[in-house]
Formats: sequence, structure tokens, C-alpha cells
Amino acid sequence: MNDLLVSYRITGQVTEVSGSNEDLLIEDTVSGGRRTVTVTALKQLRLYEASVQLPKTFRASDLVLANGYQSWTETRPMTRREHLNNLRRIPAVIEDRFHFKSYGSQAFWPFDDSYHLGFDIASVQGEEPLFIGSYNYKNAYLLIQILEDENRIVLHSDVSHRLLKEGERFTIFDYVLAEDGRAYYESFRPRTQKKLLGYTSWYNHYQNINEQLILDALEGLDSRFDLFQIDDGFETYVGDWLDVDPVRFPNGLRPIVDRIHEKGMLAGIWLSPFVAENKSKLLQDHPDWIAHDKNDDMIYAGCNWSGDAALDINNPAAIDYVRRVLRHYVDLGFDFFKLDFLYASNLRRIHGKTHAETAEFAYGLIREELGDRLILGCGATLSNCFERFDYCRIGPDVSLRFDDVPYMRIFHPERISTKVTLQNTMFRREMDGHMFLNDPDVFLLRDDNIRLSKAQRESLTKINALFGSLLMTSDDIAGYGEDKKEVLEQALKLFYEGNVLDCRREGRTIRITYELQGETHRMTYDFNRGILKEE
Repeated sequence: MNDLLVSYRITGQVTEVSGSNEDLLIEDTVSGGRRTVTVTALKQLRLYEASVQLPKTFRASDLVLANGYQSWTETRPMTRREHLNNLRRIPAVIEDRFHFKSYGSQAFWPFDDSYHLGFDIASVQGEEPLFIGSYNYKNAYLLIQILEDENRIVLHSDVSHRLLKEGERFTIFDYVLAEDGRAYYESFRPRTQKKLLGYTSWYNHYQNINEQLILDALEGLDSRFDLFQIDDGFETYVGDWLDVDPVRFPNGLRPIVDRIHEKGMLAGIWLSPFVAENKSKLLQDHPDWIAHDKNDDMIYAGCNWSGDAALDINNPAAIDYVRRVLRHYVDLGFDFFKLDFLYASNLRRIHGKTHAETAEFAYGLIREELGDRLILGCGATLSNCFERFDYCRIGPDVSLRFDDVPYMRIFHPERISTKVTLQNTMFRREMDGHMFLNDPDVFLLRDDNIRLSKAQRESLTKINALFGSLLMTSDDIAGYGEDKKEVLEQALKLFYEGNVLDCRREGRTIRITYELQGETHRMTYDFNRGILKEE
């Protein structure tokens, strides 16, 4: 097939081929819409690029749904003229200070407005639908470049600088083309089917937590709740996970874990195992544990806290520390682990490996150390979570105003936004119950410390309940009035008994069809206003 191109380096020279030669054996097979391409190095070499060209006729009415790089990346059906924010126009001084590129794929693939870009999964919705899904995510991410103006799609395998030793065989493509993704999604099996109703301390108190506040929040929950999760703020600094703040938590965390268990709930903890902030002892005492670029500058995962530097996955001491941290919290009795900022694990790759292989190693050691504990991946490259984590965040953080502050709307597509995360919740729904169970982030019904309207809060609650399998809040449920109690009761019926039959974008609205207690219902969601209405 002449649509395939593979390039590689031997002693600095780049060679491009579409078939086997004296350096590289290429095997290309197609069966039932699934194509697999493997290469075997006949000499030691480094892969440089691999691509497949697909002709595709696009119509003006087509919508493109391109799966974003990680949990937080905006993912929704887009018209030809709608695009994700890119950072090409952001001044270098801003990027150098805030490291926006590190949050997503722009760290290694700087895209622009001339195409849509999907990772491992994408679809074209229209008169001639097309679905593309990759099975090769453990080896190399599939970057799906959709060029509507050129009537073509280019599939790129993220193999740059992958070292192949003589005789080594490596799969560069393994993907399926179909009219829809039903068979692809149904080929995966989640680790659990258990839905959970839970509380997290983050979206009301953020880092401003202490022992008494946590215990008070716990006592305010009733027997309907399955999970109580302590979020960020218990540690002295991000990265110093073995140092619980002695002022805020003078008795440590174990008594809280015991009390959670006494109330019949799972005890959850938030950790961000692959980053450390500038103020942490870890960074100050072990700068060699931090990833550095080719200029020996520290690699940052973004602009959170006092700066969040990525751990070096190549450093055995850093990896041993991550393992010790995870074991420590298992020993404390935690049942549920929300592990955040996981994309940081492959900001510097394992030497000679791909981004995907590096994440596979990192996420694999998490499962290895946590055993059968429940894991919620967040800020994670989704495909590396498939069938490995129990739950996964599928959108960015909920914001306390509908689309966050105006100036943030021009920055990276992983930004905090209730507007964005609700659409991610609806349009990544097929992953739920197949790859893992979806976490749509929290619902918030409270009136204080929030700038969402009453209608927006109720819409957030109902959509999360209907589309998600992990239903979390940071509200003081005990303080709800009768109206909020009624909204929550309705949401819980959707959560446990509702079933989405169809969800599609129509202009500036999203039409939702669902089943509840044997009856079919329809709703319309205005995604610019955040308002959900029953039809």
C-alpha cells in the first residue's frame, strides 16, 4: 500500500520508505477493517516518523469529534471552522512563565487551526460517517490529523526517536475504520461496574482544609454516600507526600480513615505522584529527581502551586519514591486513590521509548503498587487508563463560574471550565462502562461560594448524574433545603436508573434521549448558556 510512509535514522541520516528494505522489514495486514503495521529493525535504528494517508470527502455539514490528548482536553463535535485553542499566538514570555503547553499535546505536537487533531479515537459525523479507533496505545499514540479543506485524514504514529535494536519488532499502527465506534468500544472491559456517590473536599475549600473541617464534612453525609475523599491541602507541599501538615492535621490521617470506615464509606485520598512544587523538600533536596530538558532546564507540568515540576521517570530513586508513597497510603487504609496530573509522567520519556510506552510504565507501576484498590485517573492520557484504572476523569475541572474568567478562555484547551467539561461528559460517554467508568467531576447545588446560576447548577447535576458513573460533590448536603433535596433525589434516579439512548449536537444545542423506569425522555441542552430543558 503506497499510503504508508515510515522514516528512520541510522547514524544521523534520515531514510523514508513505504515498504521493506535492507534496514527495515515492514509487515502490513488488513482484516475486517482493522489494519496492523509492524516493523522489524534489520539494523539498529531510530524511528523518526510513520504516517498513513486516508482520502475522505468532507461536506460543509460534517461534524468532527476528535478525542483530546488527556482528561482535561476539550472534546466535543466541531464544525470545520471551530478549533481548539492553540498557543501559537501566546508570547514566549508568557509560555516561559506559565508552561501552558505542558498541559497537553502541544508539549510535543504544536497544532494550528488548519485541522482537527484527535488522539487514538476520532469520528466524522455526517452523511458518510467514519470512526477511527486505535488499539496501539500501549506502543504509540495515534495522532489523527483531520484536514477537511484538503479532503484527507493523516494518521501519525507517535514514534519519534523510538530506538529499535537489531532484530526488534515493533507495532507502529493498529487501528480500525468503521461507520461507528460501537464494536470498538464494546471490545473493552472495565475493571468495575460499581457506581459511586461521593464527597470531595476540593470544590468548596480547595487547599484550605484541616482535620476539624474534614470531620465536620464527613458527619454531614448520610448513608447514601459510598465515598469520602480528602483532596489537596493535607500535605505540607505538593511532592512531600510523606509529610502531612502537622498544624492542619495534628493527628495525621489515620484517625480520619478510621472514622470514614466507621461510617461505612470508602476512604479516598488525592495524590499527584509525578510532580513536585518548587517549595517542596523533594525538589530542594533531590533536584536530580526532577526531569530536565536538553538545555538542563527543569521541565514543568504547568503553573500550579509554587510551580509544578515533573519527576524524571528515568531516575530509579524518583520511581522508588513514588512506589513508597503509594504503599504508605495503602498502609494507612485508603481504599480509593484519585491520582492527578498523570500526564506529567511522560513529559520526559524513558530513553529510547515513546510517550505511550513511558505512560504505560508509569500507570502500570501505580496499579502494581495499589493492587486491588480503586483508582481514579485524572489529568491522564486516557488510553493508558483503558482497562487499568477503575474510574477516569473525562473533562476539565468544574469552574465556579460557567466558563471561568474571560482571560483564561484564550489559553490552553485543558483549562478549568464548567462549560467545557459538560460537553466532554456527554461526548466521551461511550468510554463509560467499557474502558473504565467515567468521572464527570462534581455537581454543585449550593448557593454560597459559587457564581453558577440556579439553572446552571441544576443542569450540571442532572447531566453528571445521567452520563457519569462517579457522582461527586463538595457541598454541605446536610444544609440543603427542600428544593435542593428534590433536585438531588431526581439526579440520583438518573444516576442509578437512567440510560442514555442518544446524544447529538444540533447547531448550538445538544439533543439527549434517555430511558428512565421504562419510559423514553428527551432533553435539550443549550451549551452556550448551560441550560438543560426537558422536552
